[in-house]
Amino acid sequence: MLATAWFLDNAWLIPLIPGVAFFVIILLGKRLPMKGAEVGLASMAASLVLAVGTAVQWIQRTNDAGEGFVEPVVRKWTWWQNAGIELSIGQHIDGLSVMLLFLVTFISLLVQIFSLEYVRGDRRYTHFFAALTLFSAGMLVMVLAENTVQLILGWEIMGLCSFMLIGHWWEDEANSRAALKAFFTVRVGDVGLLVGVTMLYFGSNDWAVEHGYGSGFSIRGISAWALSGDGSHQLLLWTAVALFIACIGKSGQFPLHTWLPDAMAGPTPVSSLLHSSTMVVAGVFLVARLYPVFWEGFSIPDSSVNLIVVIAGITILISGLLAFVQDDIKKVLAYSTVGQLGYMMLGLGAGAWMPAVFHIFTHAFFKCCLFLCAGSVSHSGSHHSFDMKKDMGGLRKAMPITFGAWIVSSLALVGMFPFAGFFSKDEIIDNVGHNGYAVFKWIALVGAALTAMYTVRATYLTFLGQPRGAAAGEHHDVHAVHTGDAHDVDSEPALESVHDAHDSHGPRESPKLILVPIAILAVLALGSGWTNPAMAGESWHNFAQYVEPHVAHGEEHAEEAAGEDHGEEAAATEEHATEEAAATEEHATEEAAATEEHATEEAAATEEHATEEAAATEEHATGDAAATEEHDAEFPTVSHAEFKWVPNALTSLAIVAAAIVVSFAVCAALYGRKDRRLVGLTERVAPLRWGYTFLANKYYLDALYENVIVKAVAHPIAKAANWVNQNVIDGIVNGTGRAGKEVGEMVYRSVDQTLVDGAVNGSGWLAEETGEGLRPLQSGRVSQYGGLLFGAAAVGAIVLVIINV
Repeated sequence: MLATAWFLDNAWLIPLIPGVAFFVIILLGKRLPMKGAEVGLASMAASLVLAVGTAVQWIQRTNDAGEGFVEPVVRKWTWWQNAGIELSIGQHIDGLSVMLLFLVTFISLLVQIFSLEYVRGDRRYTHFFAALTLFSAGMLVMVLAENTVQLILGWEIMGLCSFMLIGHWWEDEANSRAALKAFFTVRVGDVGLLVGVTMLYFGSNDWAVEHGYGSGFSIRGISAWALSGDGSHQLLLWTAVALFIACIGKSGQFPLHTWLPDAMAGPTPVSSLLHSSTMVVAGVFLVARLYPVFWEGFSIPDSSVNLIVVIAGITILISGLLAFVQDDIKKVLAYSTVGQLGYMMLGLGAGAWMPAVFHIFTHAFFKCCLFLCAGSVSHSGSHHSFDMKKDMGGLRKAMPITFGAWIVSSLALVGMFPFAGFFSKDEIIDNVGHNGYAVFKWIALVGAALTAMYTVRATYLTFLGQPRGAAAGEHHDVHAVHTGDAHDVDSEPALESVHDAHDSHGPRESPKLILVPIAILAVLALGSGWTNPAMAGESWHNFAQYVEPHVAHGEEHAEEAAGEDHGEEAAATEEHATEEAAATEEHATEEAAATEEHATEEAAATEEHATEEAAATEEHATGDAAATEEHDAEFPTVSHAEFKWVPNALTSLAIVAAAIVVSFAVCAALYGRKDRRLVGLTERVAPLRWGYTFLANKYYLDALYENVIVKAVAHPIAKAANWVNQNVIDGIVNGTGRAGKEVGEMVYRSVDQTLVDGAVNGSGWLAEETGEGLRPLQSGRVSQYGGLLFGAAAVGAIVLVIINV
C-alpha cells in the first residue's frame, strides 16, 4: 500500500484545471500566440497526467485489498447548509470514475490536437477551444460527483456547451436550428433528472443521515438505501423511471434520439468528442452510477423485461435502419452512436453492468477514430463535403492511413474478432441472454447485423469504387447542400476558404496533426478489448478487477473497509481498532503458517498501517465507520455469463460476417456495376418506396414533434401568452397611461390653472390695486405732506389719551 495517495486525494483538480483554463482562454486567448489553443491543450494534458496518476494509485489500492471490499475515496466540503439541509461539493473515486477520468481527458486531448489543424483560421477559433475545454470539464465534474447536486451541475454544463458547439457556425440557420433542437430536446429529459433527484432526496434523506452518509444527496447513501430494503418499491420504481427519462434525452435513446444526428451541424471535432466520451455517455454513466436504484426499481434480476431493455431494444433497431438511408457520412456515424448507446443501456437493463461499462471504454476509441477519419476525408479528400454519394469514392489510394484507421475502427464497431468491439459488445449480448432476457439477445444480434451492413455501405461509398465529385477533383459550392430537410447540412463552409490552397492539389492524405490522433485511436480500437478478454482466465480480466465494484455485506464489509489505506476514510473509533486488531491477528496467524519471515513483514506493514489510520481525520472517520458497519452493500451482486465460443461467440461472428459479405455484394452491384435490377428498385416497387420514404423522413418523428406536439403544446401556450400580453399586461400598461393622463389633466386644471395661477394672478392684482390706491399720496406737495404728518400726530395723540384714561 502506498504511504500516500496524493492523486486519489486530489482528483478534484482534474476538472478544476480545464474549468480555470476556460476563463483564461475567454479573457486572454486572443492575445496569446496560438489564440488560446495552447491553454486548452495544456489543461487537458495536465488533467490527463493527474488522471493517469489517479488510475495507477487506484490499481495499487485494489491490488492491496485483494478479494476484499475496495472502499471508494470520498472527499467532500460543505459549501451551503440551511435548516438541516446540507449541500457539499467533493469527489467520489472508484473504478467507474477512474476509468472515465482517463477516458475523457485522453480523448479530449487527442481531439484538441486534431482541432489545431482542422479548425485553423476559423472565424471563432478562440471561442471554439474555450467551449471545447469547458465541455470536457463539465463531463469530468459529473464523473467525480460525490452527490446528485454536483452531478446535475456537470450535466448542465455539458448541455450548455453542446448548445454553443453545435451552433458554432450560428450564421447558418440550419446550424442554429440544430443547436436549439439539441438544447430543448435534452431539456425535456432533464425534467426527469430534477424530479428523480428530488424524489431520491426526500426518500432517502432520513436513512442516509441516520447511517452516516450526510444527506439524501449522497450518491453512496442513495445506493446503500436502495439496496437496504427500507425504501418503498413504488418510490424506487417511479424514481428510476424519472431518472431514465433524463438518460433517454441525454444519451439519444428512442424517442428523444432525433437531436443527435442533427448535432452533426457542429464542427467534426465536436461531433467526435460528443459521441465518444462526453455528453451522450452521460446518460449511460448516470444509470451505471446509481445502478442500485434501477436494479431495485425495475427488479432487474427478477424479470425478463423492463423499461430500460425495451427502450434500448427499440433504439438498436430503429437507429440501424435509419443509417441505411443517410448520404452524410457523419450522420451514418451518428446513428451508429445511437445504436451503440442502445447496447450499453441494454446491458445495464439486463444486469450486465460490467460489459456495458466496458463497452463505454472500447466504444470511445473506435467511435472517436471513425469521426476523426470522416473529418480527415472532409478536410483533405472531399473539399469539406460529407456527402458520400456526391463527393467521395475511391479515396483509399489517396488517403491510405485514414483508410486503414477507418477499417480497423469499423471492424471494432461491427464486433469482429480480435478488435475491441467484439470483447465488449459480444459480452453484452451473451449476458443479456444469460440473465433471462432472451428476446432482447436476438434483437441485439439483429442490430449487430444491421451495424455491419450499413458500415460496409459507408466504407464502400467513401473509400471504394470510383471517385465522384470533389473526390474526383471537381470543386463546387458546398456551403449549404440540403437533402430536403432544413436541418441537413453536409459541409463545413467556415473552413472552406482557409484550406482552398490545400484542396487545389486534389484528394491527398491529411497533415500529421490530423493523422497522429487517428493512428493512436486506431491502435486502441484494435487492442483495448484485450484489457478484459472474456475467453481468457480471470487473471486477464484487468478491467473488471479494477472497475467493477466488489460487493461486501454486513460485518465482512466493515472489517474489510477497516483495512483500507486511506486516512480520510479510516475508522478511528475504539471498536473499529479492536476489529482491526482481530483481523490483523487472524491474518498474521495465516501468514505464519506460510513462512515466518513473511508473517513478520506483514505484521510490520500492519503496524505501520494502523499508525497511519490513527492519524486520520476523526470526524470523517467516525461517519465512515458508521456507514460501513450499519449497511449491507452499495452495489448489487451481479452474475457473469461464462464465455462460450460455441454457440454464443461463433453465432455472433457468423451473423456479422454474413452481413458484411451480403452488404459488400449489394454495394458492389448497386454502386459499382450499376446493376439495373437494383438501381431505382425503391422507386419501382411500391412497398420499398413506402419504406424508404418512411425511413428518409426519420419515422416522421420530427413532424410529430414539431407539427403535432409542439403545436399542441407551444401554440396554445403562445396564444395564451399573447392574450395575456394584449389584455392583461398591455391593459395594465394602457390603463396606467390613461390614469396618468387623467390625473395630469386634473392637476393641470385644478392645481396649476386654478390654485397656482390664481395665487400668482391674485397677488399681482392686489399689488396693482394697492399701488393705484397709494398713488394720489405721492403728489410732491409740501403742504399736503405737512397736513398728513399733522393728522398722523393727532391720531397718535388721541390713541395715547385713550390708552392712558
